[in-house]
Formats: sequence, structure tokens, C-alpha cells
Amino acid sequence: MELIDLDELFAPNGSPDKKPRNNNNSLKNQNNKKNKKKSVLSELLHFIITILTVLFASYFIVVFIAQRTEVHGSSMETTLSDKDNLVIDKISYRISKPKRFDIIVFPHENNGETIYYIKRVIGLPGEQIQISDGVIYVDNVPLEENFGYEVMEDAKLAASPIVLGDDEYFVLGDNRNHSSDSREIGAVKRDKIVGKAVFRVWPLDKLAILK
Repeated sequence: MELIDLDELFAPNGSPDKKPRNNNNSLKNQNNKKNKKKSVLSELLHFIITILTVLFASYFIVVFIAQRTEVHGSSMETTLSDKDNLVIDKISYRISKPKRFDIIVFPHENNGETIYYIKRVIGLPGEQIQISDGVIYVDNVPLEENFGYEVMEDAKLAASPIVLGDDEYFVLGDNRNHSSDSREIGAVKRDKIVGKAVFRVWPLDKLAILK
């Protein structure tokens, strides 16, 4: 005679009572996949934010604070040489005025091309500048300075007195017989001045604060 399990016979829905399968493993796998996906997205978002922050900071520094520039030519010998790398301070002139003997950077249009000049401030706004026999006169008084590499042979525009406007600066290269400066291109407007050269960072054996 066959024995019948009454619990199976009278299980709900008229079917034998069976224990539900354990789905814990599949749920864990799904959760792991979701967590991994969230982790990848989080890392990607963090990476994008970091890159954007670096780009913004770099742009802000270059536009408003400082930037590196390279000297081209010999017009500032012996103070600066060709291929010297300089740091340009772009924030000082936002809160103060250029001073006499500062080394400044400014753009100049030459045959439709913008060239950035590096020169030394000699004359300040409102002053009268004239060069005679290689001597620089400021308001008819000889200027005491020893930046010139050699005695100037040609005063050019400055052979006659030049009166500077309220926002104009007269600039010269230290290598004055081999420099295109205010004797040729005229005075430099203050709003054209990019910044002040403050530090030479290359070559390493010439690392120095500029004066």
C-alpha cells in the first residue's frame, strides 16, 4: 500500500507544499552590478570636475595673474638674452602704476602681425623725454642710469623733445643700438602693457629676480 503525505495533499492551490527558492545570490549580484556602475559614474564625474577645475585655474592664472614668456632677439642684452624664459606678473599693474626702470611686456602691430616687445620703462606719464649725444634727458635733467649696454648712436624720434601723455610711457631696450623701442614706435599706452617681467626661470644657471 502507498502512503500519502497529507501535508502535500492539502497544500494551498491544490499543489504540494514546496519551499520557495533562495534568490539571495541573484539579488546580491544585481546590487553589485549597480554599485559598480555607480562607482564608475562617480569616478568619471570626479575626473571631469577635476579637469575643468584645472583648466579654469590655468586660464585664470594666465589671464589675470602670471604667465611665462620667452625672449626673442638681443634688444635687452645684457640683462636678458635670446631664449630666456621669464615669468610675467600681470596683477601688479592692476593695483599700481609702472615704475621707472621696470621691464615690461606689451604688444605692437608690425605689418599686420602682433609682436610682444620686452623693454625697460624710462619715461613716465607727463614727463618730457629727449636724447642728445647718447644721454637721456627727463624734463631737461640727465637721467642717472646704467642699464644701457653701450652709448646710443641714434636718438631717432627722441632727438626732439617728446612730451608723454597722462597714460603714456617711454621705453628703451637695454641694447640700445639694436633695439626697436619708443625712439621708433613712440610711447606705449598703459592699457597696452601686459605686465612686468619679474623672474627669469630659464636657463637654470641664470635663474634670477629681474631688476
